[in-house]
Amino acid sequence: MIKELDCVALKVALPEYGLAAGDVGAVVHAFKEGHAFMVEFTTFEGRTVALVKVSPAQVRPLAANEIHHTRPFDMVVG
Repeated sequence: MIKELDCVALKVALPEYGLAAGDVGAVVHAFKEGHAFMVEFTTFEGRTVALVKVSPAQVRPLAANEIHHTRPFDMVVG
């Protein structure tokens, strides 16, 4: 079960935020009964690039045997 402060990975791309499947964020709020989560995505410098409300179908918990991966991030202007 996903809870606040857990790290999660996107299962789908969210191009409107510049996010790709596999991007990792931290759950900053779990809505009632886990029907949705507010997830913060940051750069490794700690700069927030997106704060997104997602459904449980859009994210998954990280597994203990996974490693971090990096990619360049271009800020979405909107």
